[in-house]
Amino acid sequence: MLAFPEGFLWSTATAAYQIEGAWNEDGKGESIWDRFSHTPGKVKNGDTGDVACDHYHRFRDDVALMAKMNLNAYRFSIGWSRVLPEGTGTPNEKGIAFYDELVDALLDNGIRPLVTLYHWDLPQTLEDKGGLQNRDAPRWFADYARLMAERLGDRVKDWITLNEPVYCYSGYIQGNIAPGIRDRAAGMAVAHTNNRAHGLAKRALKNAGGDGTRVSAALNMSDLAPATDSPEDAAACERVKAKKILLFLDPMMKGKYTRPVLDALPELGPHIRPGDEKDFDAPMDFLGLNFYHHVKISDSPVKPAKLAPGVAPAYDQDAKKGEAAETRSDPEGLYRLLTWLYRDYGQPEIIVTENGMSRPEDAVADGRVDDRPRIDFYRSHLAAAHRAIQDGVNLTGYCAWSLLDNFEWGSGFGPRFGLVHVDYDTQKRTVKDSGRWYAECAERNGINGGTA
Repeated sequence: MLAFPEGFLWSTATAAYQIEGAWNEDGKGESIWDRFSHTPGKVKNGDTGDVACDHYHRFRDDVALMAKMNLNAYRFSIGWSRVLPEGTGTPNEKGIAFYDELVDALLDNGIRPLVTLYHWDLPQTLEDKGGLQNRDAPRWFADYARLMAERLGDRVKDWITLNEPVYCYSGYIQGNIAPGIRDRAAGMAVAHTNNRAHGLAKRALKNAGGDGTRVSAALNMSDLAPATDSPEDAAACERVKAKKILLFLDPMMKGKYTRPVLDALPELGPHIRPGDEKDFDAPMDFLGLNFYHHVKISDSPVKPAKLAPGVAPAYDQDAKKGEAAETRSDPEGLYRLLTWLYRDYGQPEIIVTENGMSRPEDAVADGRVDDRPRIDFYRSHLAAAHRAIQDGVNLTGYCAWSLLDNFEWGSGFGPRFGLVHVDYDTQKRTVKDSGRWYAECAERNGINGGTA
């Protein structure tokens, strides 16, 4: 038995667009993901989040399910366009009422809300004004944050401003998620917006939320290592680290762009104006870590299409020369990241805000879903997290991704990450074997050390 500290948060995580559905009900405005998924060819099989898991209508049942799974925390996101259909201006009271009732239902069941303000679903009206490339976007976001703290801050004390701001690459340079832009300058503008927006929103949340308000961001970090001992691969690894991790981690924890970031991304410079770093607000009250991969980096002088099978381009692939990444799951990578963050960033409190495994083959048979590989995945990663705690890391919670099978962005409904299986035709929920195992961990506040 590997026991976790008293009060450890056993949580799951979801995102509004991926589970809520009700995309145009009760005054909700259009988001960039509504527009993107409704555009032919953008999402596999033409899937959309119009209905998804119908959580908007079934949230009370889903909260009851969380209670049966012994969860003591739940990370979810607010749909910006559900509460502010135009992105700014007059609030949609029906939309706010949904989240108000969700928070009350969680607290009534002893479940602590961890609330994310932005999980990729910008209101389309704001995108039409330039979106996250607009210099005013951080202030739009701060006003939205202030509204939510005013309405929910008497009960919600843990806030996450942005989820995985590396969407500045996938959404604005590669264009494979909403809003589907392919422009390098746009991506760098959005990266800078993210850092300013986080800082301004943090201040707004603190001012409106009152005593005990804590603010973080959920940063996606892979465990990076050079593919070989060559100086070229080592240098490529450091560049990817600066572009993918330090670009956001350093402004949010140190309040500035550090030299490795500015050296790796000279094209960021034109978007930085005098005084912009005053918008940053560091350090975060706790550090949110989304972890999925160990990545081996090689310095590749070839275009992505010519890379070897199993080797994918890194986030910042250049057409002539760039970094290629070979990716796999590795629980030891989680341990290395946790200890590095704690050691090098001032010994912060850390919460693993996402960690999970996709299994497209999950299916219900005789009333259950046998997903033992996922149990092994969670056991090994939680064991790595436990070892980090034993070595002094102040890790206070773990959010399994995800509570429910859901809409997985450009991949549609094919991948299944949930601890709970969802039949999308009937909306029937079935707790998988992994969900039952996780519930036992939450009940015991620990894991056993064997294999499934």
